[in-house]
Amino acid sequence: MRPTREQVAGKRVLVVGDAMLDRYWYGAVDRISPEAPVPVVRVTREEERLGGAANVALNVKSLGAQCTFMTVVGTDEPGQKLRTLLERQQIATVLGSDPKLYTIVKLRVIGRSQQLIRIDFENQPDHEVLQQMLADYERVLPEHDAVLFSDYGKGGLTHIPRMIEMARQAGIPVLVDPKGADYGRYAGANVITPNRAELAQVVGNWTDEADLQRRALELRRRLGLDAVLLTRSEEGMSLFDAKEPFHVKALAREVFDVTGAGDTVIAAMATLVACGVDLRSATALANRAGSIVVGKFGTATVSYDELFAYD
Repeated sequence: MRPTREQVAGKRVLVVGDAMLDRYWYGAVDRISPEAPVPVVRVTREEERLGGAANVALNVKSLGAQCTFMTVVGTDEPGQKLRTLLERQQIATVLGSDPKLYTIVKLRVIGRSQQLIRIDFENQPDHEVLQQMLADYERVLPEHDAVLFSDYGKGGLTHIPRMIEMARQAGIPVLVDPKGADYGRYAGANVITPNRAELAQVVGNWTDEADLQRRALELRRRLGLDAVLLTRSEEGMSLFDAKEPFHVKALAREVFDVTGAGDTVIAAMATLVACGVDLRSATALANRAGSIVVGKFGTATVSYDELFAYD
């Protein structure tokens, strides 16, 4: 099933999760430092992009759907910059403000078209940052056709079990990009989308495809999920649902940068599920979206026209 542009535009996805600011410093590398055997980067250009769950929201918007982004940011300069970027992209927001929270910044230094180093600025909150927003979540939830939780393990989604319960009671599908070793808090979601390393952290290393299927289906049963969607990089994606496992191969494409590919995959899945597309068709299309975005540099997005260019 291919939703029309008008169908996509009529759907709204609620994205909840940990926002980040992605900063890029680009420069020339002409010499090695005399102080240590490291390259000296002469910065010539700076760029700032939405990162983390904010990039997921941007991906939903880029596909043509409506999006509301809910998160908590600090009152610091990066937090203000995030607000500005979200306004510039015309993404509807429900933003909490927390003076004790350092807005997460990921700084990437780029030289000769290669990432030389990434520097992370963050703090682990000592309190539940989204607890104050449960009432806001309950208020805006009925206005949406799907809920997407983008969990980066930064402490913002401690109350996710209650949020999932509220969405399911309202009959709204829930998709989760998970993090950490405890998936119990995602119980009751419709779909979770771990990558290979994330799934292995929870179910253990598998020996072959049959063992993988057994472990994935046991996780699905234990958590009461409709499906587990495993993203497998160069091996494509595998959907474990109530039927036989559904595998899609990665599309042949030069991989330039895998940054944010998972964001694109789950944003596409949520948008398509909101449009009523079945999980298997949505998986094939999300796989295509992921293959497109890895051909771009940095945190990037995919448009409706790009996704359906070959149909």
